[in-house]
Amino acid sequence: MRVWDRLARKAELRGRAGLARDARPRADAIDLAGNDYLGLSAHPDVKAASAAALEAHGLGAGGSRLVRGTTEIHEAFEADFAGHTGTETATLYSSGYLANLGAIAALAGPVLLDAHAHASLHDAARLAGGPADTFAHNDLEDLERKLTELRPSIVVVESVYSVLGDAAPLVDIHALAAAHQALMIVDEAHAVGTIGENGGGGVAAAGLAGDPGVVITATLSKALGAAGGVIAGPEVLRRHLTDTSRTFIYDTAPPPAVVAGASAALAIARGADGARAELGRRAALAARALDAPAPAAGVLSPPAGDAHAARAWAERCADRGVAVGCFRPPSTPDHRSRLRITINVGVEAADFEKALHVVEEERP
Repeated sequence: MRVWDRLARKAELRGRAGLARDARPRADAIDLAGNDYLGLSAHPDVKAASAAALEAHGLGAGGSRLVRGTTEIHEAFEADFAGHTGTETATLYSSGYLANLGAIAALAGPVLLDAHAHASLHDAARLAGGPADTFAHNDLEDLERKLTELRPSIVVVESVYSVLGDAAPLVDIHALAAAHQALMIVDEAHAVGTIGENGGGGVAAAGLAGDPGVVITATLSKALGAAGGVIAGPEVLRRHLTDTSRTFIYDTAPPPAVVAGASAALAIARGADGARAELGRRAALAARALDAPAPAAGVLSPPAGDAHAARAWAERCADRGVAVGCFRPPSTPDHRSRLRITINVGVEAADFEKALHVVEEERP
């Protein structure tokens, strides 16, 4: 059929450009690629909590949140996460991607996004069907200009950006958004657990926790080492999401065992000041070694030339037992091919430094 011929031709062109992708079983390697920043996915307390919930509730949730899928574990996590981030309420979704779709869809209106915001946020703005535009990354002058032109009801940013690892100037963005009566959505995927007092995230660190003009989204798959997503904000938002959010109403709830593990991880992360300090030390070390800007948390992405060079660099590292991320367009917001290095303090310090030396040696 012609449709398959067309797709085969597109795959061939992507291969020539170095943009082919493969999902492979992960090999035994020193991990500089995963998002388990605090090494909590394998923490004994996390595994024990998950195992106990698995024994009590079985493998899956058994239904959507509004049918059969909500357990006391889900509700306890929501209350704990809200307290952790200083918000009135939190609503649990089965992934961070679906939480971002749910947040923007629920708060329908013209949307203005930072150009480097995560793909799920841009997808959500397109799917919402309303007016949407971007402003130049962390550019306050462009943001103010676009606020005046578009008059958006929502401004969307990340507290720590997922590729370059830099932070948003949240206080300044909030001031501009508030002056134009726009709500602010902040994706805290890479900040919860890694920055702020007790790992409360970028919004809390900026002194904006509980502000009625700020909605937080997050994933449980980074510093908490689990899976799932959250929207946190005022009680009126939770009521609206429960009644109207399609990615909440029509999706199967996260498995109780996963949420129980995330709850245990959140408790550990709250007291993990030593791990956060080590994360910062390693991130600074990686930035110096790879001549990259110092990251705000645990992710940095040194440029690699073109897509072929990036893939070859990553493969040479893998051949030497080091797993790194290989990010190529369209996954990179600046359209440059990069390696993405993520810090996992669960990796022994000596192994981390050895792996970093390999990445440096194999750089094109």
